Amino acid sequence: MKSAIVLFPGINREHDMARALKLAGGTAPTIVWHKDTELPPVDLIVIPGGFSYGDYLRCGAIAGRSPIMRDVVAKAEAGVTVLGVCNGFQVLTETGLLPGALMRNAELKFICKDVLLRVETADTRFTNRYTAGHVIRTPVAHGDGNYFADPDTLARLEGDGRVVFRYADADGNPTRTANPNGSINNIAGILNARGNVLGMMPHPEDHIEPAQGSTDGLGIFESMVAALETA
Repeated sequence: MKSAIVLFPGINREHDMARALKLAGGTAPTIVWHKDTELPPVDLIVIPGGFSYGDYLRCGAIAGRSPIMRDVVAKAEAGVTVLGVCNGFQVLTETGLLPGALMRNAELKFICKDVLLRVETADTRFTNRYTAGHVIRTPVAHGDGNYFADPDTLARLEGDGRVVFRYADADGNPTRTANPNGSINNIAGILNARGNVLGMMPHPEDHIEPAQGSTDGLGIFESMVAALETA
């Protein structure tokens, strides 16, 4: 699997993401600087978490207009797999690759803790190593993770099965107390209509090895490897 990580000023999870990609796929990713205008030939593009451009204007707003993003959008529209985590999710909404927006957390506080996610579907290139209803533990670290979409968009996401992860309790129930940021319908991760672009707020790359306290996030990376090997 050939992969690339897009790096913006202020991003701080690129090394975590590179570790996860190499662990799952056996090959180190290429790091691509935001001022570049073209990505190398790759099977997977990742936009990692952090605070691109210090989160000025809106989280992801400046990064979404960086030179490299024109090629990211073009390759996504051509079918290349794209994963955006945390700030990467925000960047993907800013480019229009994913619908909706990430707003300030409901309690207006930065949140950094482990959360539980219910896998809504295993029929994606990002979740085929899980089963639907599987509850996994991953960390969150964000101040603007409150997902919002207008009623029509929300209906399409839910109706088309494009909500991939939902904040839930240990029994898989999407309760209000399990929702760390106020996201509508407890949404933690969504797909584009084609199914090749995933944005999610939690950080699966930080739960891939036993030393991290959980390996629940590794399945996302193993799923992408498996999907790309059989494509």
